[in-house]
Amino acid sequence: MRRITLIKGDGIGPEVVKATVKVVEAAGAQIKWEEVDAGESAINEYGTVLPQTVIDSIKKNKIALKGPVGTPIGDGFRSVSVSLRKKLNLYANLRPIKSLPGVKSMYKNIDIVVVRENTEGLYSGIEHEVVPGVVESLKIITEKASTKIAKFAFQYAQKKNRKKISAIHKANIMKLSDGLFLQCARKVAQDYPKIQYNELIVDNTCMQLILNPHQFDVLLLENLYGDIVSDLCAGLIGGLGVAPGANIGDDYAIFEAIHGSAPDIAGKNLANPIALIRSSVLMLEHLGENEVAARITQAVHKVLEKGDTLTSDIGGHGKTTEITQEIIENL
Repeated sequence: MRRITLIKGDGIGPEVVKATVKVVEAAGAQIKWEEVDAGESAINEYGTVLPQTVIDSIKKNKIALKGPVGTPIGDGFRSVSVSLRKKLNLYANLRPIKSLPGVKSMYKNIDIVVVRENTEGLYSGIEHEVVPGVVESLKIITEKASTKIAKFAFQYAQKKNRKKISAIHKANIMKLSDGLFLQCARKVAQDYPKIQYNELIVDNTCMQLILNPHQFDVLLLENLYGDIVSDLCAGLIGGLGVAPGANIGDDYAIFEAIHGSAPDIAGKNLANPIALIRSSVLMLEHLGENEVAARITQAVHKVLEKGDTLTSDIGGHGKTTEITQEIIENL
């Protein structure tokens, strides 16, 4: 039995985590959950949004499933997600964006994978006030991190039989930082001659994703661009409520939905658990539990295609518990 760290999170986090755990267990995965507390819910007991117990648990278990967590704005606490990625060197953010049956969206047959560098760029959070009214924020790009994420993208593409990688940048303006990112991507691309490689400026990429998203296969981006573009891509398949995510490093991995904690609907049994359920599928695949993962995916597709218990964000009136139960019944 595999032990996995479980972070319920804030807002709708406990609801979608509970739903996901039920589905994973009903599908036959042999997992022992080790629950730890992070986010706003941890402040009263630990005085911080990211207690050391969380880090220790993930380092011990190597794998974590994480619900959305909140970070108080303007109170000096760093984002839990960003801190975890840096502390555990989860340098690769993986977000598969694939059309789902029964979910209304602008396009059909979308199949894009967003690979985002997860540890540096403007997300380093290195800021200071130069003089009153003037703030400076530093963007950090390194050869080491850029090369690692490029290798991850090409290795993933090779393993999954993807045909093309597009490196997304703003090197026409940020010639040194984004220029270095591209230099590293080009160098890695030379080792994978069977995978097509091209480069696009980030603003043009956003337009092209709206005009013709089917031209894209794997997108390789630095941190900030990846955050923005991955949400845009989620909009192509029905929104954040159905989009899964993974944060992967050499030693550890955390699987999470890419949506926020949605405190406005917390506790109302309205949250869509599918994004986290699909993230658990990525987790199971990472663990080699491919049969269980496939079983969950098939059940989710059946429920979405039938459309009787869809939550409001994807056009229905169903409750969290109702769609969860229907997924379990279709396993």
